[in-house]
Parts: sequence; C-alpha cells; structure tokens
Amino acid sequence: MELQEKITILSGAARYDASCASSGCSNDTPRGGMGNTSQGGICHSWADDGRCISLLKILLSNDCRYDCAYCVNRSSNPVPRASFTAREVVDLTMEFYRRNYIEGLFLSSAVNVSPDHTMEAMVQVAEILRNEERFGGYIHLKVIPGSSPELVRRAGLAADRISVNIELPSSESLKRLAPQKSKEAILAPMKLIGAESGMSLVERRKSRKAPRFAPAGQSTQMIIGASPETDLQILRLSQGLYSRMNLKRVYYSAFVPVNEDNRLPVLAAPPLLREHRLYQADWLLRFYGFSAEEILSDDAPNLDESFDPKTAWALRNPGFFPVEVNRADYATLLRVPGIGVTSARRIIAARRFAPISPEGMKKIGVVMKRARYFITCSGRPFERVDQQPARLRQRLLLGDGSEPKLPRQLVLPGLG
Repeated sequence: MELQEKITILSGAARYDASCASSGCSNDTPRGGMGNTSQGGICHSWADDGRCISLLKILLSNDCRYDCAYCVNRSSNPVPRASFTAREVVDLTMEFYRRNYIEGLFLSSAVNVSPDHTMEAMVQVAEILRNEERFGGYIHLKVIPGSSPELVRRAGLAADRISVNIELPSSESLKRLAPQKSKEAILAPMKLIGAESGMSLVERRKSRKAPRFAPAGQSTQMIIGASPETDLQILRLSQGLYSRMNLKRVYYSAFVPVNEDNRLPVLAAPPLLREHRLYQADWLLRFYGFSAEEILSDDAPNLDESFDPKTAWALRNPGFFPVEVNRADYATLLRVPGIGVTSARRIIAARRFAPISPEGMKKIGVVMKRARYFITCSGRPFERVDQQPARLRQRLLLGDGSEPKLPRQLVLPGLG
C-alpha cells in the first residue's frame, strides 16, 4: 500500500479522538502565497503554557482485533485497513516538522495483535524521535489498556503527555458495548501514570537532572450519549479521576453514530450541547471550587440545557445572593454568574485601593447581563434582588432583547 493511502486511512480514523480539538482542514495556498495545510492528520492542540500548536494526529494502525459497538475501526466493520511501521511514522513526523507543518505528534492506535505488541511499536516511535532524531517537539501518546507497566513507563519517559481512554462512564456500559475491554485494564495504567508523575516531580525537586515523566500530565476521554449514565454519574467519575488519578484533563466526546448496532441508541445528531454543558461543569470542578454534588443532585441528575451550570446553580440557591462585590472573598465571587477567575482576581486587586463602583464592573470584565441579578455594589443592587427564581429565570432567558433565546444545538463542521 502506498504511503499516501495509509495517511488518508489512518488520519481519517483518528478524527474521532477528542483529546485533540480538531483534525484535518482544506486550505489551498493562494497564488504567490506561502504555507499550506494538509487535509489529512494536521490538528491543533494547546501546550501547558497556552500556546496553540499544530500536531500530526494519526493512528499507528486501524487493524483492530476488538469489536466495540461504537467504534468505526471495530473488527467487524468492512473499512480499509492499514498500519504504519514505527520508522514510517518517525519519517512522516520529521518531514512534516521540517516543512513547518507541525510542531508535534499525537499518536494513537487500534489494538493490533495485542496491547503489548501495539504499545511496543508506539513507544518505539517516541524513542526513535527523541534518541535518534533528537526531536524536541511535543509528543502525545495514547496508552493501550492492558499494556505492561514497563511499556507505560517507557512511554511516559519519551512523551510529553500520555493518556488512557476510559471510553464509557460505567463498567456496566463497558461490558455491554466493549466486552473485550475491562475497567481494571483501563484504571491500572492510569494509576501507574499518576504515581510515576508524582514521583518524577519529587525527584525533579531534588535534582533538575532527574528524568521527566509525562511533564504535560495525563488525560482521558469518555463517550457521552452512547450509554444511559446521567450527567451526575459522569461528573462524579471525573471528580474522582481528578482527585485520585492526578489527571490534567477529562475530554467529553459526544457519541457519533457511525455503526448500526442494536446496543446503541438511535440519535438524530450527536449530543453536542450536552457535551458543551459537561465541559462547562468540568471547568467548575477544576477551577471554581464546586463539587459534582453541588452542580447536580440525585433529584435533578442532568444539566440544564437552557443555562450554563453556574447560572443554574445560582437559580437553585437564591439564599446565597446577593453577593456584595466590595466585601466578598475570592471563593464567594467565583460563585456569581458572570464573574470568572480573571474578573474575580481583578475585583480583589482593585478594591485594595478604592471601592469598586457600578461603572467599574464592566471595565473589570464582569459579564453584567448575568451578574447584575446576583450582586450589590456598596450596598446598591443593580436589579431588584427579591425576584422569584421563576421570574429571574425568565428574565435571564429573555436576555437583552424581547424575544426569548431558545436553546440551540451546536453543530460542528461535517456533523450537521
């Protein structure tokens, strides 16, 4: 098989992995212009310092021996199959890097032959790039569940970030939709990566020459909407992964129906609005001091599609408001809809010199169309604060105009 044909097959097969935000775009170079993008395999991700970086996003192989109900590469699907050798991936990476197409590599794979066989080839790619090609760019490797601990350690020493896909939110759904995978085989490498990352940080504090282990941390991904778990179950799982596995990030991937299988739900479109709300709730877990049990409850286990999770929480907790912006501490300010991490810090810094005026709130960056219903400024409310939650909900839905803003399903290119 020609190399170009392999690139087409294996970059297309990689686009369902949400750990990288996008994959592939068409952009013809204008006459006399410079630069180009490749339709296959170039995506963008973000480094720890916030830089946007281009990655070659590709599978080592889509020749899978597993038969997961939701996966386009499952063994029973009649799709074209292809596999790279380690040297082919190395040469592609270096060639694209020299042409300034990419700054790094995102490498995943179907389970070809066995987890160890596949993982060994993926680790070889990273080790050849680092040790023989002296490649200093970003490398993200997916760990194949069931791989030996030694291969996971080698992957962490060669790559910047490593990740293990948890796939589905419960072990029951995993047994039903991916019977050849097990919760234990997924969690074991995650625990190992978390422990090795912690030990590496300790050793690096003692000596800057100590080897770095996955310095950009580990992440995971789960599919949303292919199984019946509630948003509360999903957020509790994410909360546990952040606290016990030392994860940097959980990615939520709306279920895209690519197979006909009676174990899967029938959906008109991928649940992208639900995915978006879960990302917002995840942000509250990581940066705003919320717990999953505060965002949702057993009585209301799914996120409100009409409001972001923080506004929905504020509407359920009217006794917490109004918040006086000139006296509230940082954690309290973060609970106000329309006040984010940056604007809360600016409020704390600005009021050291003088009380904040109502006019100063917008300059600080507060989103007043939401915050105005929940705050006072030197005792002065922006709106009547004794409004009933139902009336306040209606006013928030109306926004600035007279027509209600109806919830809108987000659409990604190619998925509409």
